[in-house]
Amino acid sequence: MASKKKTQDPSDRAAQVALADRGPIPAHVAVIMDGNGRWAKERGLPRVQGHHEGAVSVRDLSEAAAQVGVRHLTLYTFSTENWYRPVTEVNALMQLLIRTLRREAETLQGNDIRLDAIGDLDKLPEAARRELDEVMASTASNARMTIHLALSYSGRWELVQAARRLARMAADGQLDPDAIDEEAVAGRLTTAGIPDPDLLIRTGGDVRISNFLLWQAAYAELYFTERYWPAFRRADFYQAIRSFQDRDRRFGRVQE
Repeated sequence: MASKKKTQDPSDRAAQVALADRGPIPAHVAVIMDGNGRWAKERGLPRVQGHHEGAVSVRDLSEAAAQVGVRHLTLYTFSTENWYRPVTEVNALMQLLIRTLRREAETLQGNDIRLDAIGDLDKLPEAARRELDEVMASTASNARMTIHLALSYSGRWELVQAARRLARMAADGQLDPDAIDEEAVAGRLTTAGIPDPDLLIRTGGDVRISNFLLWQAAYAELYFTERYWPAFRRADFYQAIRSFQDRDRRFGRVQE
């Protein structure tokens, strides 16, 4: 998450200006933050240490994203499948979430950044949910950028939930099944009201989207990097944006 306001490094500011002059900045960036465990293993450290170092990358990326003009940043923080990890690791991740929220609440407010969350939030431990709700409430009026934490989230889970909502509405006579279109589906997703991602970044070397934003990423530009998430910093983020700027986004149309 964004750090407290500080004097920006002139070379970093120059890199950001060059990036803005080079082409459009994606309005919505989504990130699959992969490789924490492998980063730790290669260094002979416990997996949880990789998650802690990954939190530093979150802070650096969030700050850089806000500075270059990204409006929405969605971070794949904890998937529904992650609940099947060892209990000790899950508990450590939830404690890390609580501590990070407490530590970053003031800096989010100071940087005019709003915090939001998508996913099956009722599954979160009570303490984590309470901390999350407090930070979301305290930053609700901030407008510079919104950070969306995908917690207990998966794309298939989300689509099933949307289908159930639409089915109940149709069964209750509130909705004509023939009237269900893309807009109706999108409006029942947990991301309703959030623009689709322009750029989806995955770290860690795997080339797949792992059940993340399956509907929303239909036309996102995909960027894969071998770099593990704990080693991913703003210079890597700028490279991903440069790659985005080099793409020809036709959305299925033919360029005249």
